[in-house]
Amino acid sequence: MPDYINTWNELLSHEDAVALCAHITAAQRERRLRFGDRVLCPFLRPFFLTAADEARVTRVVETLWTLGERVVRAAMAEPAMLTDLALSEDEIRLARIDPGYHTASTAARADAFILPDSLQFAEYNAESPAGPAYSQGLAELFAELPLMGRFRAQVAARLYRPVDALLPTLVDSYREWGGKAAVPHIAIVDWRDVPTYSEFELLRDAFTDAGVPTMICDPRELVYDHERLAANGVAIDLVYRRVLINDILAREDDCRALLQAYEARAVCVANTLRCKIPHKKAFFAVLTDERYARLFSDAERELIRRHIPWTALVEERRVSRDGTSIDLVPYLRTNRDRFVIKPNDEYGGTGVTLGWETSESEWEAAIGRALAERPRGWVAQEKIVVRREPFPICDGGGAVMRDMLVDFAPYVFRGRLAGFLTRLSSTGLANVTSGGGQVAAFAVGD
Repeated sequence: MPDYINTWNELLSHEDAVALCAHITAAQRERRLRFGDRVLCPFLRPFFLTAADEARVTRVVETLWTLGERVVRAAMAEPAMLTDLALSEDEIRLARIDPGYHTASTAARADAFILPDSLQFAEYNAESPAGPAYSQGLAELFAELPLMGRFRAQVAARLYRPVDALLPTLVDSYREWGGKAAVPHIAIVDWRDVPTYSEFELLRDAFTDAGVPTMICDPRELVYDHERLAANGVAIDLVYRRVLINDILAREDDCRALLQAYEARAVCVANTLRCKIPHKKAFFAVLTDERYARLFSDAERELIRRHIPWTALVEERRVSRDGTSIDLVPYLRTNRDRFVIKPNDEYGGTGVTLGWETSESEWEAAIGRALAERPRGWVAQEKIVVRREPFPICDGGGAVMRDMLVDFAPYVFRGRLAGFLTRLSSTGLANVTSGGGQVAAFAVGD
């Protein structure tokens, strides 16, 4: 165990765990750090990241963002790539709308597992990912604890503030779009009943406190008069879009004003509707497909090889891997313990089948479903090395130590690392939607 974790655990052993658990839980409720009605963090230690680890994560994730933007441009010029990414006809229709500026994903997040000798990414969330306000709020909560003060007396520790980075990043996209307002009016747009609504309130308050007027709008509250997009009589310059493209397509009538204003370039929308291209799980299939190696430099291909797991869209075909032709479906059948199958566009762990945790019949069923639903798209991805680490967790009022899977997800805003969403789980899937918990991330050391 690293010295800094031992230092934290030693200091924690002198705390009243019952009182500390009660305080952290109550503070989360008071500060709206909750997913629906559930507080985010039942843990009594942040995730600590060394300066060296921060540097290697920064290099890889910022490159990954650059590759995502490049694949967007290539896919718009090569219709065959859209097929390989398994975008639906409606998703392609939205992607073909010119948003008025080039940056597809103003805000993105990549799910990663970091160990001393490896750094591998499982997914890339290019569609306005949730959590920056929760992450900063948890970090600020832990930073205020007397326990953290005693820890910082022995170890240099720095928190991340992704919200502080998000606002200027959104404004940068507004300027790239051509926005002229000295202070743009922002609308955070999503449905009123989503479990992350409390985060929208935190973002609204932070943006407003920074001098940028911001409101929260349900898509049904938007009005477009063929000149301006507005809500409650207030004109909107910039939409921070948190409503998912899947929901827009499922409820297109409810989103009509947003879509019309976007198509007319009457409002800047971030992220654009082209972000769906790198958001698909099959984005990693494009990165690791030898047919598309021409898109990347030698250094980028080496980075992909080291940090992106080999991924393929599941269908009856031959694929090339390391210069060898492979019949994909039989290959997956005989290598169940090396692969995961997951839907091309879902979240919260929905539909994920971990080959090494399933029976042969269950794996065969997963392959069969993927083949039958080829238009929807399913990907097979090679198993990656995950991180597990003991964390103190509140249990029955006190604290116990549990071995947890650590899903470490860096935010990257317009190509710059901006902080982390760090989730812990006792199972093979770590996300808040499926019941995992979240912790603050701190950099330690120089």
